[in-house]
Amino acid sequence: MKVEIVYGDLLDQDVEVIVNSWNRNIIPWWLLLPQGVSGVIKKRAGLSPFKEVAKYGSIPLGEARVTSAGKLNYEYIIHVAGINMFWVATDFSVSQSVINAMRIVNEKGFKSVAFPLIGSGSGNRGKEWSLEIMKRTFKTMESEATVKIVRYKQN
Repeated sequence: MKVEIVYGDLLDQDVEVIVNSWNRNIIPWWLLLPQGVSGVIKKRAGLSPFKEVAKYGSIPLGEARVTSAGKLNYEYIIHVAGINMFWVATDFSVSQSVINAMRIVNEKGFKSVAFPLIGSGSGNRGKEWSLEIMKRTFKTMESEATVKIVRYKQN
């Protein structure tokens, strides 16, 4: 599997599918004010992906669910439950989020996917912490897909 670390905006990546670092879906999405990656996705994709992910109900920590991409030019959005009920990312939540998102990528045969740094924002962890767990997890996996880990950088 080819894993590339890039600087930029997740929503500017030339890939088939993107990953949204989400929560466990226990609090209704309309009661939350999505921040960071989720906030930008909501603003640009519209509400439909968030209404779709709400239909899944509670998402176990580290699991992934797929929805349409709304108004975005991607095939789908993969939402991962990367933070626990206390709004903290753990080694388990980040590594399992990567594993389960990639399971969907492989099952659907996507050729490319872009990930944000899971847990580094609302998950109250640092960027380097998140990046190291993600890189370590990707090293244990196999996939035909090209993977981009996107470190946010404003233009």
